[in-house]
Formats: sequence, C-alpha cells, structure tokens
Amino acid sequence: MEKYKLIERSILKEFRRSIWSPFVKGVKEYKLLKENDKVAVCISGGKDSMLLAKLMQMLNRISDFPFDVVYLVMDPGYTKENRENIVKNAQLLNIPITIFESNIFEVVEYVDKSPCYLCARMRRGNLYAKAKELGCNKIALGHHMSDVIETTMMGMLYGAQIQAMLPRLKSTNFEGMELIRPMYKINEEAVLEWRDYNKLDFLRCACKITKKVEEERGVSKRAETKALIKELKKTNPLVERNIFNAIHNVQLDTLVRYKTKNKECSFLDRLE
Repeated sequence: MEKYKLIERSILKEFRRSIWSPFVKGVKEYKLLKENDKVAVCISGGKDSMLLAKLMQMLNRISDFPFDVVYLVMDPGYTKENRENIVKNAQLLNIPITIFESNIFEVVEYVDKSPCYLCARMRRGNLYAKAKELGCNKIALGHHMSDVIETTMMGMLYGAQIQAMLPRLKSTNFEGMELIRPMYKINEEAVLEWRDYNKLDFLRCACKITKKVEEERGVSKRAETKALIKELKKTNPLVERNIFNAIHNVQLDTLVRYKTKNKECSFLDRLE
C-alpha cells in the first residue's frame, strides 16, 4: 500500500479518537465550512499545517456537501533545503500544492522591534491576497487546541488581558474573506504522536529571525507558557481541558470590565 494511504488509514484508525473525531466535531460545531466554499489551506511545512492539509483533503472526499480546497504554500524566503522538504512531504502525503513566493524574510530581517509580529501580519496578508486571487473565500490555518490554550495563558500572564483565539473570524482587510481553524479541538500531543507513528519529518522552524531572537533574548514567552502548562499537568492532568473549556464558559457578570466591539463595559454600568 502507498505511504499516503497508510497515513490516511492511521488517521481513521489509530488516531480516530484524538485527531479525526475532534477535527470533524470542530468543523461542525463552529460551522467552519458551508456548501460551495473554496478554502485555501495554508501550508508552512510544519507538522500542524501538513496534517491540516491531509485532514481537509480527506474531509473533502466524504463531505455531505461540495466545497473546493486549494493547498497553498507561501515561500517567504526559505532555504533550498527547507523548500525541498515541503515539496517532498507534499508528494509523500499526496497533496497537490500551489507555491508562490514573497520576500517577507528579507523585509523583516533588519527590523529590531517585534519582527515576529510583523512577519505574522505580512504572511497573513500575503496569504489572504493570494487566496482571493485564486477565487477562495476562506483560508484555513493549522492552529490547534494547544495554541489556543497557550495564547489564552500568555494574554493573562504577559498581556494583562483575557483574550482567546477564535475558531473562525471575518477578515477586516479583505472583504468577503474568512479565516478558519479546523484543528481547534485537536491537542498538539496527538499531532506529535501522529507524526512519529508515521515516521514523518517536517520543518521545525524555518525562520532564522526566530532563532536570532531566541539567541539574543533567551526562551520565548510561548515556550515559557508551554513549560508552565506541562508542569501544572503533573498534578492536574485536566488543566489543558479546563483552560480550553473556560473560554467557552465565560461569566461576563463576574468581570470588572470587558470590551465588546471596541466598546468598554464595566460592572458599574449595571449598578447605576
């Protein structure tokens, strides 16, 4: 049997409970897809985006309604080896990718303040623009449950705010476009287990800016948060699930102050 078929079978059998079922549940619960959508699955070359591409491809075959998928790879300035790694893995997974180039790495290389933030914004903008050019109305990113949990924790610990990562949102700069996160309910541990089970080798980090920042400033805030959650799990195995469920169960009446649609609301407003 061909390698990609074995990989697909592992998703439906060995990883049905930890990957396939949460994926399908998330797509349905958050209404991420509808009839005649055309989705650009954005592939960076890492484990998350590669798994997302395979999941979307498999769902596309059995969906109750028709929708189209484009597997979009933006080359922001990868080394030859990293680009070849993406192409090789796409072929291995039987995913027909569309590659386009940008100069993002070159632009952010000499930015001292928040290069990662600028890079992320530029990547997102380029992906939206290319997806729209290809006739897509949605882009899909490979963020998973662990990303959601870590982002929530980072906002509280380092940003002094309670802010989560949504499973879908409308673009404010590209009319008619939406961003969706179909792996919203999948834990990163399951992704790692799937990768190792199938003996796959994806890009870890292709950005030399990230490596430079880590060398200069030490461990990133996300890495610190990931380590903290790992430590908390030693005494409370449900800590990740509880944080994830918390953003689905916010009690606004107990908050001192919150914002909605750029309007600030206070508990005092209810007392006057």
